[in-house]
Amino acid sequence: MSATRDELHRLVDDLPDARVPAALADVRRYLAAAVDGTWPPPWFGAATAGRNDTAARADDLLDEGFGRSA
Repeated sequence: MSATRDELHRLVDDLPDARVPAALADVRRYLAAAVDGTWPPPWFGAATAGRNDTAARADDLLDEGFGRSA
């Protein structure tokens, strides 16, 4: 077991009982986010452009206003 994991165990053991539910909820949220954070996200690559040089044209696209709200 790593030193960091050992420290986590010690901290959990020292946690007052009244604080356990909140800490447990935080850990569960963290784990859920880690599992849900797969790459690439489902929407990745959903759009198509007629060209394949978008990255090379990024400055031009930004100059034209891409990404700005109207």
